[in-house]
Amino acid sequence: MEKQELLFQIFPRHIREVLKTLWLEPEGLEEIRLRAGAPLFYFYKNREYAADGIRISRGDVEETLQCAVRYSLYAYEEELRQGFLTVQGGHRIGVAGRVVAENGRVRTITPVSSLNVRFSHEIAGCADGVLDLVAGGAEEIKNTLIISPPRCGKTTLLRDLVRQLSNGSRTRRGRRVGLVDERSEIAACFQGVPQNDVGIRTDVLDACPKAEGLMMLIRSMAPEIVAADEIGSTRDLEALRFAMHCGCRILATVHGESLEDVRRKPVLSAMLRGAMFERCLVLGRDRGPGTLLGVFDGKGERMDLREKGERLCG
Repeated sequence: MEKQELLFQIFPRHIREVLKTLWLEPEGLEEIRLRAGAPLFYFYKNREYAADGIRISRGDVEETLQCAVRYSLYAYEEELRQGFLTVQGGHRIGVAGRVVAENGRVRTITPVSSLNVRFSHEIAGCADGVLDLVAGGAEEIKNTLIISPPRCGKTTLLRDLVRQLSNGSRTRRGRRVGLVDERSEIAACFQGVPQNDVGIRTDVLDACPKAEGLMMLIRSMAPEIVAADEIGSTRDLEALRFAMHCGCRILATVHGESLEDVRRKPVLSAMLRGAMFERCLVLGRDRGPGTLLGVFDGKGERMDLREKGERLCG
């Protein structure tokens, strides 16, 4: 129960007591959502539930937020502008409410009316089943794009690929990896220190825009591999091209239901037409989060895999 206590410590006591009665396994808990005036909802083992006998007040939302940041909300002002906070343990809290804008930019969100607490789960070894597809030989690393809808394991898989390629093995030397963690979800840095294991040769730029971060890492840290989550803008495309021209290999993720879905998105279709990615891994939830639905080569041709349908991240 110790791990469960750590997960629930940010909530007010009466909410913690309700959560304890549910006997949730920490590994299966994905999200807890608090909305002022609504029931408490939680996602557990790929299903949504509403907790009986509790209705969330505005005070519950405020107390949870203050407790999560240890009553130092001012220290999280920059993150709050982006609509989320990352707290100790690597857990991410999405924030919604009244936006206060200044000169066309979000200055803060107050009052806060909704919180989405997304629990961070590392699954060491989840990339084992695809590692040889990404790193085909002792020296060869394929530019790789991981495609999946939300909550299907793409960030978890990316994290473990980064960790394994950074650490190396008996048959594969460790690589210098530059990781741009714009939303603090991969390394889950807390006060600058990664809470998740991203490998011993990985340099992290936390809470940094992807395009700027990729350029900064290439110029200052000489990475062999660069990694980023949820690419999609024209600037991301330009930065990835720059990285390739500098001799870096690429690991990235993108939202999408399938390879065809990604091809319909203008910027991403340009990446695929240009054969920037030599491997595309498509994940879904057919057998739960992290189900491998398909692997494609740089031409978009499906590769024949014996393990199609394998669940990687669960």
